[in-house]
Amino acid sequence: MKHLLLSLMVFLAAPAFADALPPSGAPLKVHARLVAEQTAVVPGGSVTIALEEKIAPGWHTYWKNPGDAGAPTTIDWTLPAGWKANAIQWPRPKRLPVGPLMDYGYEGTPWLLTRITAPADATGPVTLKAHASWLVCQNICVPEDAEVTLTLPVGAAQPDPKVVQDFAAARALLPVASPWKVSYALGSNLDLYVAAPSLAGAHPATADFFPARSGLIKNAAPQLAGYAKDGLVLRLAPGAQVHGALDGLLVLTSTDGSTQALEISAVPGPVPPADFNSSGDSGELSLGLAMAFALLGGLILNVMPCVLPILAMKALGIARHGAHGRSESFAYAFGAVASFAVLGLAIVLLRSGGSAVGWGFQLQSPIAVAGFALLVFAVALNLSGVFEVGSVTAGESLTQKPGFTGAFFTGVLAVAVAAPCTAPFMAAALGFALTQGALPALAVFVSLGIGFALPFLLLGIWPKALAFIPRPGPWMLTFKQFLAFPMYAAAAWLVWVLAQEAGPRGVVLALGAMIALALAAWLWGVTRNLSARGRGIGALVALLVLAGALYGVALLRDATAAPVAAQTAKAGQPYTAATLASLRAANRPVFVDATAAWCITCLVNEDTVLSKDSIKSAFASRNVAYLVADWTNQNPEITALLKNNGRSGVPLYLYYAPGAAKPVILPQILTEAGVLAALGG
Repeated sequence: MKHLLLSLMVFLAAPAFADALPPSGAPLKVHARLVAEQTAVVPGGSVTIALEEKIAPGWHTYWKNPGDAGAPTTIDWTLPAGWKANAIQWPRPKRLPVGPLMDYGYEGTPWLLTRITAPADATGPVTLKAHASWLVCQNICVPEDAEVTLTLPVGAAQPDPKVVQDFAAARALLPVASPWKVSYALGSNLDLYVAAPSLAGAHPATADFFPARSGLIKNAAPQLAGYAKDGLVLRLAPGAQVHGALDGLLVLTSTDGSTQALEISAVPGPVPPADFNSSGDSGELSLGLAMAFALLGGLILNVMPCVLPILAMKALGIARHGAHGRSESFAYAFGAVASFAVLGLAIVLLRSGGSAVGWGFQLQSPIAVAGFALLVFAVALNLSGVFEVGSVTAGESLTQKPGFTGAFFTGVLAVAVAAPCTAPFMAAALGFALTQGALPALAVFVSLGIGFALPFLLLGIWPKALAFIPRPGPWMLTFKQFLAFPMYAAAAWLVWVLAQEAGPRGVVLALGAMIALALAAWLWGVTRNLSARGRGIGALVALLVLAGALYGVALLRDATAAPVAAQTAKAGQPYTAATLASLRAANRPVFVDATAAWCITCLVNEDTVLSKDSIKSAFASRNVAYLVADWTNQNPEITALLKNNGRSGVPLYLYYAPGAAKPVILPQILTEAGVLAALGG
C-alpha cells in the first residue's frame, strides 16, 4: 500500500513536472519486446518468455518492491483459451539512491521472465499478447506502457540458438533459495544472522538485503556486514513493520566480483555477537539514553503553551487544599504516568497492526477533536461556575476535602492536552521508541510521563515546597473563574483545528454541540435547588440535551477532510516524496516544514519565525524550495518522512543543502538566527 500511494503521488505530481517532461511524441525511455527461449511450443508443454526492457542511460525501472518510491513493472497477458501465464521471475535488483530516498530497481537491459503453459490440445501458430507498463525515473519519473506481441509455432520445439546465452545470463540473475538458516533479532538495530561458517571465512566483499515488502527496514540507511564465529551478521535500521518472518533477498558479492542472490525467510532467533568493519551504528540511541531524553522532554513539556492552562488548574487545586496537596500531587502524577503508558501502548499496537500513526495521532480524527473540544469547553463552564458537580455552590466546593479521583483525572486531562505538543529531546526519544518492541517503547513512554509529572511529584515528596503557594482565600474563586478563559481559548482553537479537518460542516456541528452542552450544564445548575421532582426533571432534560450534543459529535465520524489545510495554503508547495526527490535531483536546496493544524508549537514557530520577512528573503535569495508536509490528517507518506528522520510527531524541520547526503534537522523550537544559520548564514 505504501508503494501504491507513493507511485500515485508521482503520477498525480506529473503536471508539476510539465516543463521537465519530454514533449508529446518524444521517444520512450524504455523499449520493450517479448523474446521466446524456444523456437516453438509443444502442446501441453511450456515456454519461457522474457520481457526485455531496454532502458535509456541514466534511467531506471523498479523491482517488485520499489523501495522508498516508484512502482514495479506489470505484465497483463492476453492469451488464447487454455493458455496460462505464471508470475514474473524477478532478477536481483540494485540499490539506486535518489536524493534522500533509496529505490530498488534496474538499469541497462533487464529481462523479466515468465513461464507460459500451453493446453494439451493447443494448435498453432499462436500469438501471445501482453500489455506491459512501468515507471521509469531519472530526475523525473515518467509512466510508460507498450503493447507487445509474439507469434510462435505449436509443435516440436528446441532452444533458439540466437538467445541461448541471453537466457542463461538472465537466469544467472535470478535468486535461489538460501542453503543456510537465517534468523534475526530486533532491538535498536535489526540484525540478520546467516548461519554459514563458510561465509565467516570467505568474507564477501559486500552483503545487501532487499526486503520483499515495505516497512521492514529503513531503505536508505547503511547496511553493515559483520562476522561472527559461525556466520555473517548484517546490521540494518529497522522499519515499523518488523514482525513475523522477514522475507527478501540477500545479495552477496565476493572479492572476485561474482554475485549471488539468496531468497531468505528469516525468523526471530538468537544472533551471536559480531565484529563490524564500520562504526556507523555508534550514533544510535540506547534505551537508557532514550529514557533520559524522554524524562527531560516530559519535564520541558510542562512549559509548552498547550499545557499551561491545565497546570494552572492543578496549581489552584493544590493551593485550595493546603495540607492535602501532597496526596493530590501523587494522584495527579499517577494519572499522568498511566495516561502516557496507555497512549504509548495504543500507538505501539496500532503500528504493529500496520497503521501509520505517531505522536498526536488522536487529533487526526475529526470525531476525536470535536469530543476533546467539548471536554475542554465543559471544564471551562465548570470553572466559570455555570454548574458544579457534587455540590450546589462554589463555596461548598472549595471547602470539600481533596479527592484522589479528581486529581487523577486532572493528570489524564493534562496529558490529553499535551498530545499536540512536542518538546525538545522528546522527538529523538519517541523516534527511538517507535522502532522498538513493546516493552522498550513502553519504558520510554513511562519515562516521558514521569518527566511530565515531575514538578507535582516533587511537591508530594517534598511537602515543604507547598509553603511557597499562597494561602487559600476569597481570591481563589476569582482566580478559578479567570482560568476558564484559557480553556475557552483552547476550545476555540480545537474548533479551528476541526475546520481544517472537516470543513464548515464540522464547525457547525461542533458549535451546535457546544451550545447544547452549555444548555445542559445550565439546566443542571439552575435545577439543583428545586424540589426532588424538579431536580429529577431538570436532570432528565439536561441529559436529553447532552445526548443531542454527543449525537452532533457522532455525526463527524464520516466527515471528510478539507482539501488543503491552513499551513499548506499560506506557504510553499505540498510535500510529496516525489517532489522532494525531484528538487534534490535538480540540486536545489529544500526546506521541509512538517506541521499540523493541531500542533501549537508548529503554529508558534510559523507565526514568530518562518513568516518573518528576513526568513522569506533568505529563502528567495538562495532559491530554497519550501515544502509543507501537512500532517493535520493522516498521511502515510508524511509519517514515513517523520519515521525516516527518527521522529514520531510534528514539528519537524529539515534543510537539504545541495549535494548533501542527509538533511540538517533543526530544533523543534525555532529561532530566526537558527534558521538563517542552517541556510548558511
